[in-house]
Amino acid sequence: MSELRALLADTAAKVLSRQPVDDAALRESGLLDVMMPEADGGFGGGWEDAYIVLSAVGAHALPGRIAEGITKPKGGGIEAMALARACQMAGAMQAALNLSVTYVRERKQFGKPLAGFQAIQQQLAVFAEETAATAMAAQAACRAADRGPATFEIGCAKLRANMAVGIATSVAHQVHGAMGFTAEYKLQSLTRLLWDWRSDSGNDRHWAERLGATIAAAGADGFWPALVAPPH
Repeated sequence: MSELRALLADTAAKVLSRQPVDDAALRESGLLDVMMPEADGGFGGGWEDAYIVLSAVGAHALPGRIAEGITKPKGGGIEAMALARACQMAGAMQAALNLSVTYVRERKQFGKPLAGFQAIQQQLAVFAEETAATAMAAQAACRAADRGPATFEIGCAKLRANMAVGIATSVAHQVHGAMGFTAEYKLQSLTRLLWDWRSDSGNDRHWAERLGATIAAAGADGFWPALVAPPH
């Protein structure tokens, strides 16, 4: 990560960790202007920069209005919001995974931490796989969107994130038990938003049908060469 992006990540962590988020501090921080051109007074960044902020927004279980402000320079259409949601979902899943790992290390059953049970380890391994896949798909789509039109990559990222929600939230609550549903504990804030974002800006069926139509239109001989073509 470059020094500038490290500074952006640090700023996002500091501003977004305040609960409730101070709207004045949010505006002054410039996080909402991460993709606004420098000529217009913004940060002048692209989607890869926005990923840093949006994943932090997801990790802190914050509402969609922040994402809408960040994507405004990109027109705020369904594709821009779908990519924003995929980035947020990646951050929320990582936060839920972190909570789950910490909890099973501290919570003891039958005289030893839950993390010592193989069944728990296997569940968290699957959770980690889904979280990593979601983050990689969102980051790849951000890189593609910075190069030009990226409808296919965005659709893949949103659909992959959508598909991960069921497994991620199920495992998170299974390992937490009743603790995960308490209002004072952060997990339920993350998982409720993940289910909400799964349906927002294109649910599973929406993006599966769009991707399927694109693949069918390319034909058997055209799809693979287009998929592996070097980036422009």
